[in-house]
Amino acid sequence: MVVVRRRLNADGKDRTAAIEYRPIGWIETPFVRADGTPIQSCYADGAEGVVVVAEEYAAGLKDIEAFDRLWLVYAIDRACAPQLTVTPYLSDEAHGIFATRSPARPNAIGISPVRLLAVEGNRIRVAGVDMLDGTPLLDIKPYVPAFDVLPAERIGWFEGRLREGVTADGRFERDGD
Repeated sequence: MVVVRRRLNADGKDRTAAIEYRPIGWIETPFVRADGTPIQSCYADGAEGVVVVAEEYAAGLKDIEAFDRLWLVYAIDRACAPQLTVTPYLSDEAHGIFATRSPARPNAIGISPVRLLAVEGNRIRVAGVDMLDGTPLLDIKPYVPAFDVLPAERIGWFEGRLREGVTADGRFERDGD
């Protein structure tokens, strides 16, 4: 898919940008419906899955086995239509979509840190999956604690609401899937 957006740059010149995403593979998980799927990988209780990288991208996996964790970037392909305010799983109140982790986003892109268990050719066994089976994979990045673990003094409405074992109930899944 190609999306072209026109905008004026600060210098007043017209700029055109093309955005194109093509899946590089897919993610196999035990979750076929949103209902019962962990809402974040930290709540996935070790749920295992397989990241299948298309053969034409398999060479890009060189040296990946040396990492303990990976970031998976994927398309949330079965989410309901985008919403600007949502009542997320950990709240009884509506919040702006950008203040949540809800999948009902204008650009339904998800990220999850997973534990790498093994690399077998173009297949990566992982633990901590929180996405649906067959999810299109957009990218893989190494998890590097020096880059990815940052202190935060404020966590907004999440304060005091984080708890173990939270799963989805299907409220953000597209009907009919």
